[in-house]
Amino acid sequence: MAGSTTPLDRLSEAGVAVWLDDLSRERLRTGNLADLVAHHRVVGVTTNPTIFASALAKGDAYDAQLADLHGTDVDGAVFAITTDDVRQAADVLRPTYDATDGQDGRVSIEVDPRQARDTQATIDSARALWSTVDRPNVFIKIPATQEGLPAIAQALADGISVNVTLIFSLDRYRAVLDAFLDGLERAKAAGHDLAPIASVASFFVSRVDAAIDPRLDELGTEEAAALRGKAAVANARLAYGVYQEVVGSDRWAALAAAGAHPQRPLWASTGVKDKAYPDTMYVDELVVAGTVNTMPQATLDAVEDHGDITGDTVTGTQDESQRVIDRLAAIGISIDEVTEQLEAEGLEKFEKSWTELLDTVRTGLDQVVE
Repeated sequence: MAGSTTPLDRLSEAGVAVWLDDLSRERLRTGNLADLVAHHRVVGVTTNPTIFASALAKGDAYDAQLADLHGTDVDGAVFAITTDDVRQAADVLRPTYDATDGQDGRVSIEVDPRQARDTQATIDSARALWSTVDRPNVFIKIPATQEGLPAIAQALADGISVNVTLIFSLDRYRAVLDAFLDGLERAKAAGHDLAPIASVASFFVSRVDAAIDPRLDELGTEEAAALRGKAAVANARLAYGVYQEVVGSDRWAALAAAGAHPQRPLWASTGVKDKAYPDTMYVDELVVAGTVNTMPQATLDAVEDHGDITGDTVTGTQDESQRVIDRLAAIGISIDEVTEQLEAEGLEKFEKSWTELLDTVRTGLDQVVE
């Protein structure tokens, strides 16, 4: 790695795929996304309801399409706008997809978050998004709720590539991996070619510290202070250990022999929320081959400028990471309780953003009439 010119180069050499956690019509029409792909090691894009709500609320990039959609109901208009953005982004990233035999060059679009507790509605939404975007390099994002797990398996069984999102706990991650294996086994039984069916598992990072650090501050002890900013990375590193267990199993070996690719861990929510921490912490501390790190623009810029990428920072950290979780438990902080709360809050946030997105599009459609 000594000859690399930038931290993003070093990340790529370490086997970490760099994805942008943002998408907008403005990025597409100005060529910004194409530039990031061409010059900044970006090989994928993730979206969510919050990102789309923010994009629609800024500027005039969507005005022409809103005019064309006059007379369309608001849900249909949102579906048309978001799938158009993702289709265009998928076309920008198609050369990357082809060059990496389908591993990268992917763009994610999420099912309606209001359906996250409804298995069949989630399956129907995943199928509709997949067929409408109609690009082999799209990921359909499905939340890792209890109700989402069978939807994840069914989508994969249908041959749909899936980005599983909102994973916070190790137990839920194990269930996600099981759904992934189940889906691929069913796809194989149905005669699907497993090679094109891809999946990533979005394990959320910074929100864990954002939830735990205030509890540590309330305790006000020396031990509590020593644990600030430690939980999120420890939790993610333990998740990588779970991933290693699964890809080392006979069950996975049988699927790999049939042409399947592993469900890569994707580190999500990597923007640092506490300014006391290094702004590249959730990238620097989670470098390990075969993973994805999806970054908001500010984090991408920070990593490119001064990321401390020195090689693998995950392998060999399992015992140390477990000690962090054990020390938290010893002072009364349950990681399971925290992650359960974070899943509920994450769904609530996405539903709120979806409502804001609907309201923004409704206002835009009304203004076309005026």
